[in-house]
Parts: sequence; C-alpha cells; structure tokens
Amino acid sequence: MLFEPITLRSLTIPNRVWMAPMCQYSAATEGPETGVPDDWHFAHLAARAVGGAGLILTEATAVSPEGRISPADLGLWNDRQEAAFTRITRFLARHGTVPGIQLAHAGRKASTDLPWRGGAPVAPGDGGWRPVAPSPVPFREDHPVPTELSVDEIRRVVDDFARAARRALRAGFQAVEVHGAHGYLIGEFLSPYSNHRTDAYGGSFENRTRLALEVVDAVRAVWPDDLPVFFRISATDWLTENPEDERAGWTLDDTVRLAKELLAHGVDLLDVSSGGNASGARIQTGPGYQVPFAARVRAETDLPVAAVGEITDPHQAEEIIGAGRADAVLLGRELLRDPYWPNRAARTLGAEPRLPDQYLRAG
Repeated sequence: MLFEPITLRSLTIPNRVWMAPMCQYSAATEGPETGVPDDWHFAHLAARAVGGAGLILTEATAVSPEGRISPADLGLWNDRQEAAFTRITRFLARHGTVPGIQLAHAGRKASTDLPWRGGAPVAPGDGGWRPVAPSPVPFREDHPVPTELSVDEIRRVVDDFARAARRALRAGFQAVEVHGAHGYLIGEFLSPYSNHRTDAYGGSFENRTRLALEVVDAVRAVWPDDLPVFFRISATDWLTENPEDERAGWTLDDTVRLAKELLAHGVDLLDVSSGGNASGARIQTGPGYQVPFAARVRAETDLPVAAVGEITDPHQAEEIIGAGRADAVLLGRELLRDPYWPNRAARTLGAEPRLPDQYLRAG
C-alpha cells in the first residue's frame, strides 16, 4: 500500500513516500540573490525526485524577510526567488514527483545563525533583525525578547502568506503547506505557553487559533480549488496539559479539535509532527514516536494525515499505511542518508520502483 497512489482534490500523488521539509541554510544572505534557491537546492531536491519520492515539500520558505529562521533561508517574496523555484518544480514534475512547498514565518525563533555554527541569535548589526511574536516572550533566556505584533502587523503576515502562495502557484507548485508547527509564528499563537495576549488573538482556544485559520483562509482563497492545501502541526508541546499550570502548552486534544476546524476551512491533509515551542521540553523519541499523534487525528476526524518521526524501514512504513494509522509518511533524515530510499523500499516490498529512463539499465 505504500506505493499505491493517493488523490487529494484533483491531484494524484503516485505513492505515499514523501519528503519532509528540511532547511538547508544555504541561500545567499545578502544582495539580489537573498533567499533564492541555487544549484545546491536544485541538486538536493532533484536527487530525491529521481529516487522515487511521490511528493517533495521544500524546506520552510519564508513569506517575508523577517520570517526567515536564519539569514540563509529560502524565501518567496520577490520575482527572482519565484523564477528560481520554477526550474526546480519543472524538473520534479518531469520525473513524476509532485512539487510542494512549505510556507513559513519563524516568529520569535527567527534571525539565528546556521546550526553547524551553533544557531545562536544574530543581532541586527550583524546581519540579523529583531524577531516578532504574539507576545514579548523569548524562546530561550539567551534569545532576544521579540516584538509583540500589533493587529495591523498580524494582518500583514496573513497577506504575506497569500502573496507567497500566489507566487508558489506561478512557480509550478501543486501543493502548498502552511507551517504551523515547531514553535514558529503560527504555532506560537496556538500555544498558551507562548501566547499571552489578551486581545482577539489570545486567551481562548478560538482566539489562539484565529491566526492559523486566517492564514489558511487567505491561502485557500488564492490557491486553486482543485489543488490541495496542507497544514503542519506540532501535535503537542510536550509540556503539562494542566491548564492551571504556567507551563501548560498545546496538547493532542487541541490538535484534534483544530484538525476539524482546518478541514472545514479547506485543508486537505494534516502533517503531524510535535515539539519545538518550548526549549526545555522533554521529548520521548524512538522509532515512529510521533505516529500515534497522526493516528489519533485520523481516527477522530475526517482529515487525511501524514506521519513523521524516525520512520526508517520499508516494512515499518508499510505497516503505518496498511494499518490505517496515516495516509502517507514524510521522511526527513532518512532521505538525507539515502535519496533513493523510495525505490529501494519498492523493491523490498515487491512494488515497481520508479526509475528514470536513464537508469533503467540498473533494473
């Protein structure tokens, strides 16, 4: 079943092995090439298409300059970026892979250095900028206090997502994912741990989810009716679920509740991850450790889901799909290790690998 197609709206994706968004921190950081995908991004994504991935989601692509996680992140706010993505989507589609893009705003986790240089905050005088957030609460003690967004600024963020989605469509993407996970801006609004507002965007569940639904509505309004919109969620902050506790965060119950709202607002699939919003959270990892989160959403809602998290073995992935715990699996680090994992898995499971003509002699 891992290699059976799945149709979302009018889009048929050839298998259920998809590539998760993974930042490469490799774009130019200044000048006209800022945020533009280059040869590295092309080679990185093209290799996974040749390797048989049914759908590829680009790394978190910022909808505005201040929405980047690092100065070296990709963006989609200008014509040069849009044109460069077109080369990538054309290649992916030509080789049978659906091109998808994850649109994001990093919020209070923005303006950080490259992870292999430690990932520390980058000050405005050193090429960084002042991060923004729902509330003036830093991600960690060694991070700057972010600027609290005004209501007018929140509306501009929503507009930025819509403009980026329009550009993504023109660039040839066939699926778009709104990044609401991992403690970035939309996820910060969702969680009471990071959202201390008292206006229409804070406090109650309805208020804390307002930005997520406004962004989805704005993206859905400019995205074709026959193409799917995804939403990535952190199913839990891995904090206490006691609402009276000052460390109470977003919970799996909240995720199930939001999933039903997202479905009503036109989302076609929930990409279910976890964590990232609280630096001190204790996350219990292991093979398939996040799959139960996806399985519960799938069991309690009508929204299709994709599962992530230490999915490394073809039989493991097949069991997830075959048992009805998810509709697709999104592989991250395993596809960094082996770009040809989907084709290898197909052979292991007795399915037909999707080889380009140039590689047919390899059988």
